Amino acid sequence: MKTANTGYAAALEDIPNIGKSIAADLRSIGIKHPQQLLEHEPLELYLKLGGTMGKRHDPCVLYTFMAARHYMESGEKLSWWKFTEQGKKLLSSYSSK
Repeated sequence: MKTANTGYAAALEDIPNIGKSIAADLRSIGIKHPQQLLEHEPLELYLKLGGTMGKRHDPCVLYTFMAARHYMESGEKLSWWKFTEQGKKLLSSYSSK
């Protein structure tokens, strides 16, 4: 059931911007249910996915994770590219550590 302030999704694919491929990637790192996205930071998931698959993913995957988390927190459906600037800053601050 959707509350006034959060998004509701019964399956990962019910989240805006999450298709079969990204859902499969999330499942490969232990995210089986949409609510689990709220337990992890998008950058953490992005880095874990890269480590598990042995390659760095395109940054748009991070932006997709950010959009998915935003939806689960707020119920607002935004396209993943709306998170490009914020995601670039996040990646920049991570890589400068």
